[in-house]
Amino acid sequence: MTKIAMYNVSPIEVPYIEDWAKKNDVEIKTTDQALTSATVDLAEGCSSVSLKPLGPVDEEVVYQKLSEYGVKCIGLRIVGFNTINFDWTKKYNLLVTNVPVYSPRAIAEMTVTQAMYLLRKIGEFRYRMDHDHDFTWPSNLISNEIYNLTVGLIGVGHIGSAVAEIFSAMGAKVIAYDVAYNPEFEPFLTYTDFDTVLKEADIVSLHTPLFPSTENMIGEKQLKEMKKSAYLINCARGELVDTGALIKALQDGEIAGAGLDTLAGESSYFGHTGLTDSEIPEDYKTLAKMPNVVITPHSAFYTETSIRNMVQICLTDQLTIAKGGRPRSIVNL
Repeated sequence: MTKIAMYNVSPIEVPYIEDWAKKNDVEIKTTDQALTSATVDLAEGCSSVSLKPLGPVDEEVVYQKLSEYGVKCIGLRIVGFNTINFDWTKKYNLLVTNVPVYSPRAIAEMTVTQAMYLLRKIGEFRYRMDHDHDFTWPSNLISNEIYNLTVGLIGVGHIGSAVAEIFSAMGAKVIAYDVAYNPEFEPFLTYTDFDTVLKEADIVSLHTPLFPSTENMIGEKQLKEMKKSAYLINCARGELVDTGALIKALQDGEIAGAGLDTLAGESSYFGHTGLTDSEIPEDYKTLAKMPNVVITPHSAFYTETSIRNMVQICLTDQLTIAKGGRPRSIVNL
């Protein structure tokens, strides 16, 4: 019988794991712990391991032992794979898979939710009510309506196109920049260049992968190009945005606000509980105090549909490999 070891398992995943295991006659060993040198022995006798890492898997002995135990593949139940050391996967002949598409709609809906929260000044109204007991409607907090506005997307893949479709249905004008042109999306958006998106959009939303070429793609220069009345939304990768530059732009009134589901360096606190105040980064504290900023803890993916798909797609790939087949997504070939 095929055996798979699963790490970082949350209670919400368990019913989907049990259902898949029963249907496919596979033995699943689970732990809520991360894959480390202290937990790697769970994988002994397994054909693969499945992870949802919050931080880097950065001990060579882990990769070595996986290989010694007969593990053929590290299956990530997420899109991102920057937590894996590919020098060591190559050295120890380990495949790495991910789940590149699980529910684009989940991320798209969070993007729209954050944008509308900011557009309707909800955080700023709440701050006045909670701190000043001020329940009036000041002229500086009047909102525009989405059908009057332009939404600009940086990146139009599975998620960006879903965002475009939703905003288009709401009546907004949608413009977008992507390195690849896809005519299929033209009913929902108009392609343009990167600088035009920054200069013309009332809401700029990021939907690109994190590569060396995209790290800090939104920095001081790009923020200055945006309208002072514009909002920045990042439900993609924290490192796409220079956090220090963003804080300064918000403090100086260079943009109107920001919606952030992800932040650079988030793995040290997002997904954790019981942290002391000293363990919370100063950048987060500064942003969290701003009423024109909304932050969620990388939870845009967190829907029942997404969790089910992440589990089932990842495990199906692991079973395919165990049977000698080719999975949907190998990221290190």
